[in-house]
Amino acid sequence: MMMWWFITTLAITAFFYNSPVYAYDNNPLQDICVAVSDSHASVLVNGKICKDPKHATPNDFYFSGLNVSGNAAPKSGVAVKLVDVNSMPGLNTLGISVSRLDLEPQRIGPFHMHPRATELITILEGTAYAGFLVPDPANFFKSRLFSKILNPGDVFVFPKGLIHFLYNIGNKKATSLIYYNSQNPGVISIPNSIFASKPPVPDDVLAKGF
Repeated sequence: MMMWWFITTLAITAFFYNSPVYAYDNNPLQDICVAVSDSHASVLVNGKICKDPKHATPNDFYFSGLNVSGNAAPKSGVAVKLVDVNSMPGLNTLGISVSRLDLEPQRIGPFHMHPRATELITILEGTAYAGFLVPDPANFFKSRLFSKILNPGDVFVFPKGLIHFLYNIGNKKATSLIYYNSQNPGVISIPNSIFASKPPVPDDVLAKGF
Protein backbone atom coordinates (compact mmCIF):
# COMPACT_ATOMS: atom_id res chain seq x y z
CA MET A 1 0.00 0.00 0.00
CA MET A 2 2.80 2.41 0.89
CA MET A 3 4.53 1.67 -2.40
CA TRP A 4 1.32 2.47 -4.29
CA TRP A 5 1.05 5.86 -2.57
CA PHE A 6 4.71 6.57 -3.27
CA ILE A 7 4.32 5.83 -7.00
CA THR A 8 1.12 7.88 -7.20
CA THR A 9 2.74 10.86 -5.48
CA LEU A 10 5.77 10.61 -7.74
CA ALA A 11 3.59 10.54 -10.85
CA ILE A 12 1.58 13.59 -9.75
CA THR A 13 4.76 15.52 -8.92
CA ALA A 14 6.28 14.68 -12.30
CA PHE A 15 3.10 15.84 -14.04
CA PHE A 16 3.14 19.26 -12.43
CA TYR A 17 6.87 19.81 -12.86
CA ASN A 18 6.66 18.99 -16.56
CA SER A 19 3.47 20.90 -17.33
CA PRO A 20 3.78 23.72 -19.90
CA VAL A 21 4.57 27.13 -18.42
CA TYR A 22 2.64 29.96 -20.04
CA ALA A 23 4.21 32.89 -18.16
CA TYR A 24 7.56 33.26 -16.51
CA ASP A 25 6.31 34.78 -13.25
CA ASN A 26 4.44 32.51 -10.87
CA ASN A 27 0.70 32.30 -11.45
CA PRO A 28 -1.39 34.29 -8.94
CA LEU A 29 -3.11 32.37 -6.17
CA GLN A 30 -5.72 35.06 -5.49
CA ASP A 31 -7.70 37.61 -7.52
CA ILE A 32 -5.56 40.63 -6.66
CA CYS A 33 -2.31 41.14 -4.78
CA VAL A 34 -1.52 44.85 -4.85
CA ALA A 35 2.14 45.41 -4.02
CA VAL A 36 3.04 47.40 -0.96
CA SER A 37 6.49 48.34 0.31
CA ASP A 38 7.10 47.32 3.91
CA SER A 39 10.66 47.80 5.10
CA HIS A 40 9.68 46.43 8.53
CA ALA A 41 8.27 43.14 7.23
CA SER A 42 9.56 40.11 9.09
CA VAL A 43 9.15 37.87 6.03
CA LEU A 44 10.99 38.38 2.77
CA VAL A 45 9.29 37.18 -0.42
CA ASN A 46 10.43 36.68 -4.01
CA GLY A 47 8.55 39.70 -5.33
CA LYS A 48 6.33 42.10 -3.41
CA ILE A 49 4.25 41.91 -0.26
CA CYS A 50 0.47 42.08 -0.82
CA LYS A 51 -1.75 44.85 0.46
CA ASP A 52 -4.94 43.78 2.21
CA PRO A 53 -7.43 43.51 -0.72
CA LYS A 54 -9.96 45.58 1.28
CA HIS A 55 -7.60 48.56 0.98
CA ALA A 56 -6.97 48.25 -2.78
CA THR A 57 -8.18 51.11 -5.00
CA PRO A 58 -8.62 51.61 -8.76
CA ASN A 59 -5.45 53.74 -8.75
CA ASP A 60 -3.44 50.63 -7.85
CA PHE A 61 -4.30 49.30 -11.33
CA TYR A 62 -3.79 52.58 -13.21
CA PHE A 63 -0.92 54.45 -14.83
CA SER A 64 -1.05 57.67 -16.85
CA GLY A 65 1.56 59.18 -19.14
CA LEU A 66 2.65 56.48 -21.58
CA ASN A 67 1.60 58.82 -24.40
CA VAL A 68 4.69 60.94 -23.77
CA SER A 69 8.33 59.87 -23.81
CA GLY A 70 10.42 59.37 -20.72
CA ASN A 71 13.56 61.29 -19.78
CA ALA A 72 16.53 60.45 -21.95
CA ALA A 73 19.92 59.83 -20.40
CA PRO A 74 22.32 62.71 -21.20
CA LYS A 75 23.69 62.53 -24.77
CA SER A 76 22.22 59.07 -25.28
CA GLY A 77 19.20 59.85 -27.44
CA VAL A 78 17.44 56.95 -25.70
CA ALA A 79 14.36 57.47 -23.51
CA VAL A 80 12.54 54.68 -21.70
CA LYS A 81 9.36 54.87 -19.65
CA LEU A 82 8.67 51.60 -17.81
CA VAL A 83 5.37 50.58 -16.25
CA ASP A 84 6.19 47.68 -13.94
CA VAL A 85 5.12 46.58 -10.48
CA ASN A 86 7.04 49.49 -8.95
CA SER A 87 4.97 52.11 -10.80
CA MET A 88 1.69 50.14 -10.98
CA PRO A 89 1.33 48.05 -7.79
CA GLY A 90 -1.68 46.19 -9.18
CA LEU A 91 0.63 44.34 -11.58
CA ASN A 92 1.94 42.28 -8.68
CA THR A 93 1.64 38.53 -9.46
CA LEU A 94 0.08 39.20 -12.89
CA GLY A 95 3.25 38.45 -14.88
CA ILE A 96 3.13 41.43 -17.23
CA SER A 97 4.59 44.92 -17.66
CA VAL A 98 4.98 47.46 -20.45
CA SER A 99 7.34 50.22 -21.51
CA ARG A 100 7.69 52.96 -24.10
CA LEU A 101 11.01 53.38 -25.90
CA ASP A 102 11.97 56.49 -27.89
CA LEU A 103 15.13 56.57 -29.99
CA GLU A 104 16.47 59.66 -31.70
CA PRO A 105 17.76 59.19 -35.29
CA GLN A 106 20.89 57.03 -35.54
CA ARG A 107 20.71 56.13 -31.85
CA ILE A 108 20.70 52.62 -30.45
CA GLY A 109 19.14 50.87 -27.50
CA PRO A 110 22.44 49.22 -26.48
CA PHE A 111 23.07 45.50 -26.26
CA HIS A 112 21.16 44.29 -23.22
CA MET A 113 19.05 41.45 -21.86
CA HIS A 114 16.11 40.94 -19.52
CA PRO A 115 16.86 38.12 -17.09
CA ARG A 116 13.22 37.52 -16.17
CA ALA A 117 11.20 38.24 -19.32
CA THR A 118 10.56 37.73 -23.00
CA GLU A 119 10.11 41.08 -24.79
CA LEU A 120 7.48 41.77 -27.46
CA ILE A 121 8.01 45.03 -29.34
CA THR A 122 5.64 46.98 -31.60
CA ILE A 123 6.89 49.90 -33.67
CA LEU A 124 4.55 52.90 -33.46
CA GLU A 125 6.61 55.47 -35.34
CA GLY A 126 9.84 55.53 -37.36
CA THR A 127 12.04 52.75 -38.70
CA ALA A 128 14.30 50.58 -36.59
CA TYR A 129 16.67 47.66 -37.02
CA ALA A 130 16.08 45.02 -34.34
CA GLY A 131 18.07 41.92 -33.57
CA PHE A 132 18.90 39.28 -30.98
CA LEU A 133 21.71 36.77 -30.62
CA VAL A 134 21.29 33.03 -30.08
CA PRO A 135 24.34 31.10 -28.84
CA ASP A 136 25.59 28.38 -31.17
CA PRO A 137 25.25 25.12 -29.22
CA ALA A 138 28.00 23.55 -31.34
CA ASN A 139 30.52 26.36 -30.85
CA PHE A 140 30.80 28.33 -27.61
CA PHE A 141 32.56 31.20 -29.42
CA LYS A 142 29.83 31.83 -32.01
CA SER A 143 26.23 33.00 -32.12
CA ARG A 144 23.49 33.45 -34.69
CA LEU A 145 21.92 36.85 -35.37
CA PHE A 146 18.15 37.09 -35.91
CA SER A 147 17.29 40.57 -37.19
CA LYS A 148 14.66 42.55 -39.07
CA ILE A 149 14.03 46.11 -40.22
CA LEU A 150 10.81 47.23 -38.53
CA ASN A 151 8.29 49.86 -39.62
CA PRO A 152 5.14 51.19 -37.92
CA GLY A 153 2.80 48.32 -37.09
CA ASP A 154 5.55 45.68 -37.19
CA VAL A 155 6.00 43.34 -34.22
CA PHE A 156 9.17 41.52 -33.18
CA VAL A 157 9.99 39.33 -30.19
CA PHE A 158 13.20 38.97 -28.17
CA PRO A 159 13.31 35.63 -26.30
CA LYS A 160 13.93 35.73 -22.56
CA GLY A 161 17.53 36.13 -21.46
CA LEU A 162 19.00 36.67 -24.93
CA ILE A 163 21.14 39.70 -25.82
CA HIS A 164 19.29 42.09 -28.14
CA PHE A 165 19.29 45.65 -29.50
CA LEU A 166 17.16 48.22 -31.34
CA TYR A 167 18.76 50.76 -33.68
CA ASN A 168 16.97 53.76 -35.20
CA ILE A 169 18.08 53.74 -38.85
CA GLY A 170 15.64 56.47 -39.92
CA ASN A 171 15.83 60.26 -39.99
CA LYS A 172 13.13 60.85 -37.36
CA LYS A 173 12.39 59.61 -33.88
CA ALA A 174 11.46 55.93 -33.55
CA THR A 175 8.87 55.08 -30.92
CA SER A 176 7.92 51.59 -29.80
CA LEU A 177 5.65 49.96 -27.25
CA ILE A 178 7.15 46.96 -25.47
CA TYR A 179 5.49 44.22 -23.42
CA TYR A 180 7.20 41.82 -21.01
CA ASN A 181 5.87 38.60 -19.48
CA SER A 182 7.10 39.63 -16.04
CA GLN A 183 5.97 42.22 -13.51
CA ASN A 184 9.64 43.11 -13.04
CA PRO A 185 11.66 42.10 -16.14
CA GLY A 186 14.95 43.64 -15.03
CA VAL A 187 17.61 44.82 -17.45
CA ILE A 188 21.33 44.12 -17.83
CA SER A 189 23.18 46.52 -20.12
CA ILE A 190 26.10 44.54 -21.52
CA PRO A 191 28.52 47.46 -22.18
CA ASN A 192 27.78 49.22 -18.88
CA SER A 193 27.94 46.02 -16.86
CA ILE A 194 31.38 45.21 -18.25
CA PHE A 195 33.06 48.59 -18.69
CA ALA A 196 31.40 50.76 -16.04
CA SER A 197 31.40 48.48 -13.02
CA LYS A 198 32.42 49.70 -9.55
CA PRO A 199 35.08 48.74 -8.72
CA PRO A 200 36.21 48.40 -12.34
CA VAL A 201 37.14 45.10 -13.89
CA PRO A 202 40.98 45.05 -14.20
CA ASP A 203 42.30 45.89 -17.66
CA ASP A 204 44.19 42.61 -18.02
CA VAL A 205 40.98 40.68 -17.25
CA LEU A 206 39.09 42.69 -19.88
CA ALA A 207 41.88 42.14 -22.41
CA LYS A 208 41.92 38.40 -21.88
CA GLY A 209 38.12 38.24 -21.76
CA PHE A 210 37.81 39.85 -25.19
